[in-house]
Amino acid sequence: MAVEPIERVSAESPGHGMLRFQEPRTGFTILVGPPEADADLWRRNMDGALEAYRRFGAEEALEYDEVIDGTSTSLFFVALDPDGQVVAGVRAEGPHKQVDEMRAVASWDGLEGDPAFRRMIADQIPDGVIECKAGWVARDSEHRHALADWMSRACVHAALLLGARYTSAHSPEHALNLYRSSGANVAWWIPPSSYPDDRYRTFAIWWDMETCSSVATEPQAEMLEIELSQLAEDIPLPRIAWAQVKGLA
Repeated sequence: MAVEPIERVSAESPGHGMLRFQEPRTGFTILVGPPEADADLWRRNMDGALEAYRRFGAEEALEYDEVIDGTSTSLFFVALDPDGQVVAGVRAEGPHKQVDEMRAVASWDGLEGDPAFRRMIADQIPDGVIECKAGWVARDSEHRHALADWMSRACVHAALLLGARYTSAHSPEHALNLYRSSGANVAWWIPPSSYPDDRYRTFAIWWDMETCSSVATEPQAEMLEIELSQLAEDIPLPRIAWAQVKGLA
């Protein structure tokens, strides 16, 4: 499967200063960088996320007003279609140094699963833990399912780019299989929360860079290898999971 190597975006293109590569199944352009690298793309990503979350009446979970200035986001990923429209995205915070830096902690605050969730994050912090938030895909995209798969893989890319072993997130019950396909584990011992409201059963999930490629489905593991191989050609990646990703372990 031929994919263009990752490259820096030229000054004439959206996302100048960000990393750029192609999503293998759709050929769509993926841009990766901090919000300050392209303020317009960052806002377009968050506005797309807001529209997507509003469809489900879940915009509270996005925390739009709190995060739109970009200061809490370490990296964000966007997918651009051939017309240059932002059609999917996700953002990452961290690596975190304290449990209370993790936004997901608030989802279990005062609930039965609160102590167990805090303990899990505390155990992960020494090896590096980030949090992925605000994942979304445009409802009207003909490649919606492929983009959803890509968005779940971006949670792996984010950890490797930020030098962390773990990515933590929370997922509504209906999306668990999507995230498990890219190697996520479900913390079944932590009772689900009702975040952002009582309509939802929200589960704690995490990716371990040392094992995610063996947990992922075969198609997703193949896509991860293609995309991570491109990243490794251009920038130094931590070797946390490289042997596993390349099938050498």
